[in-house]
Amino acid sequence: MATNKLKINSLPADFNVEERVLRAKENFRARGYNCCQAVLLAYNDLLGLDDDTAATLASGLGGGMGRLREVCGSVTAMFMIAGYIHPAADPSIKSDRTANYALIQQAAARFREINGSIICKELLGLVPKSTVGKNGIGMPAPQSAELPAESPEPSDRTPEYYKKRPCEELIGISAGIIGNMMLEACGKGQDENI
Repeated sequence: MATNKLKINSLPADFNVEERVLRAKENFRARGYNCCQAVLLAYNDLLGLDDDTAATLASGLGGGMGRLREVCGSVTAMFMIAGYIHPAADPSIKSDRTANYALIQQAAARFREINGSIICKELLGLVPKSTVGKNGIGMPAPQSAELPAESPEPSDRTPEYYKKRPCEELIGISAGIIGNMMLEACGKGQDENI
């Protein structure tokens, strides 16, 4: 297997992180995509993925992975896109895997620094936020009661839904973090607007 053949080596001259952030938010609110789809679809043109393929790949990763409320879908999309910044397609090339994992840990740390967690149920306030050690690994906060299982049925997108959910803002943060990481990887520095 050839290594790094899908790596993003350059960005279009008109690449704008803020525009990608707005696109991700619109994908969520106006188009109804889940958190992972919203972020991935904001960048899929740069990854060589058509809309249907990107939406299909990310379809089960909303709601913290199929409404399990685990890793936030927008964070999962950052991790998917990181595979195009530092690909690790050939498992025998340890340096590629190391670079990929390092980028994912960096993206998670940036998101966690802003939001206090990368876990959906914590971001939604359903449980207390974890504590994170110096190694970046989250230790769950003690919980007084078991969190009830959620239905696999997605919530209706009503005005009340958007008022009580931080998802649109979290999507924007993830889209901004990964967009800036793309700029950094291509040697263009960070977008000052994010």
